[in-house]
Amino acid sequence: MTLRPATRAELPDVLALLAGEGEVVDPARAEVGEAHERAFAAITADPRNELLVLVEDAAPQTPGEAGGTVIGCLQATYIPGLGKGGAERALFEAVRVRADRRGGGRGRALMERAVERARERGCALVQLTSDKRRVDAHRFYTGLGFTASHEGFKLALPQAPAEG
Repeated sequence: MTLRPATRAELPDVLALLAGEGEVVDPARAEVGEAHERAFAAITADPRNELLVLVEDAAPQTPGEAGGTVIGCLQATYIPGLGKGGAERALFEAVRVRADRRGGGRGRALMERAVERARERGCALVQLTSDKRRVDAHRFYTGLGFTASHEGFKLALPQAPAEG
């Protein structure tokens, strides 16, 4: 397995992972909208963001292709801060492993490799949030050494209608 930045061609695979919390969603059914395209372009253009995919290795079909089957993903955002001696912290979001590939250490490999990327970058801390209803995920993160040290809050902002 390899953890690496996602390619544009893998965007449907990532969207399928995000849509399929408890089931496998066929990436061919994933609808890639303009907002997804803009977000992917912004993530890949920003040196403080990475959309990472965990891939079961396979040889690419044509030269220049990444190759392999995407079985996991996460977005890492590197945040500068004054705390922790001015060190960056890494925020992991949208952490997913394909439903039929869970177990067997794939999620652990995804997280350990992502944490190592953050460590190599000089981050002093890795943080993430998880929906309170995802008890299995909480157990998984605790098993990796994460602690539930803070209470998180969110505020949904209504989107203004597009001007046209």
